[in-house]
Amino acid sequence: MEKSDNHKKYLRFREQYKRLTYESFDIRKDQHSLDISFKFNLDSKYFFSPSLHIPFKEFMISDNMAENKLRNIVFHIGMIELISYWKAACPPEILIEPCFLNEEQIDWWKNLYFNGLGEFFYLNSIPGNINDFVKIISKSDEIFPKSKFETSDAALIPVGGGKDSSVTLDLLKEEFSDNIVLILNPRPACTETAFAAGFNDDRILIVNRTIDPVLLKMNDEGFLNGHTPFSALLAFITLLSAAMSGKKYIALSNESSANEATIEGSAINHQYSKSYKFERDFREYYCKYITEDINYFSFLRPLNELQIAKLFSSNPAFFPVFRSCNAGSKNGVWCGSCPKCLFTFIILSPFVAREKIIDIFGKDLFEERNLLTEFNQLIGIAETKPFECVGTVDEVNASLCKIITDDQGKLPFLLEYYKRSANFELYKNTDFSEHLSVFNNEHFLPENFEKILKRKLND
Repeated sequence: MEKSDNHKKYLRFREQYKRLTYESFDIRKDQHSLDISFKFNLDSKYFFSPSLHIPFKEFMISDNMAENKLRNIVFHIGMIELISYWKAACPPEILIEPCFLNEEQIDWWKNLYFNGLGEFFYLNSIPGNINDFVKIISKSDEIFPKSKFETSDAALIPVGGGKDSSVTLDLLKEEFSDNIVLILNPRPACTETAFAAGFNDDRILIVNRTIDPVLLKMNDEGFLNGHTPFSALLAFITLLSAAMSGKKYIALSNESSANEATIEGSAINHQYSKSYKFERDFREYYCKYITEDINYFSFLRPLNELQIAKLFSSNPAFFPVFRSCNAGSKNGVWCGSCPKCLFTFIILSPFVAREKIIDIFGKDLFEERNLLTEFNQLIGIAETKPFECVGTVDEVNASLCKIITDDQGKLPFLLEYYKRSANFELYKNTDFSEHLSVFNNEHFLPENFEKILKRKLND
């Protein structure tokens, strides 16, 4: 499907479908689990009911799970969940029926939707601006009050199965005895990295999210599709999970590198909802409108990808189990042919012996000629970076120069290609150690967490 055709679809769908309505949400509890569902409808022609299923664990606090305390957070999960259904036809209006939103809140949500869908708009050639891409109408008079939650001095750590969350697990595992792991829609790498860090099933909270099959059918039928701000959804789910579990801290694993735009010179960032800007905005929003008892922050925010790779490489227990590959992680494998695999291979190579990293991935990705396009995107000579969670152009180039400088043998295809490029001449005199000594002060780490991170960096 050509981009121009998708733009025509966008215009046609907006004429055909005028409104997505957030009708209601439902919270149900029994002895074993909490079940949440939402009801959305697209112009009374398509009806959606996505859901969450959360099995209870012993560490959950009964008083914190009273429905009147959870309603506000659950409503807000619906607000971020609905964007996956809005994007199918991009109707010009969103009607919110369960709860009142004031103008400040409406502006906040429009900002999140617009920036979180930046990649979706770009790849589908959809023009527009933050003021007129959608109108949010709040119909209800009901206002959900802020809630108070009993919390302990411990952290909830979301784990996706990649190297970043593995580092957070490893660095914090001995600091707080009551830390727990959160896994959304478990895959083998998620649970196995948690186990490798010393967590057992009793300290793992599972959230199962189900997408309504109607949306999947619409995708197959040719409705619009693309990237949504998944990490923003995760943010609200972590807030619910920390509240139910009574954990004061939510320790994410997003790094400073996530702030770099995917399209140079623009605000389009595949990782927008992993960025410092989103983290700041989210903290301000939930503290004002939901609760002040939980502290959401990214533990790795002061670091770049090279620093994280160095920390990760010091614990080989994670090598056999981690997966940073979106394509292969569902099956517990590295696909070996995507930008994420190639980036991970590059960023770890200065710190992990060539034989070992080939063993991790099953082959030498530097010999893969079919990855040249992705390689050019990562080093910054293509029009865009890959639309993946990868590090900055500078980090990739610094890593490649370090690998080539240290390598005394015959270079594999991609490294030989890079050595002949203008980028090598541009970056070869970069002081690699400077990348390993920075500490970005744009972060929200509590003082005790900042001390832990600085101590680990200096070990």
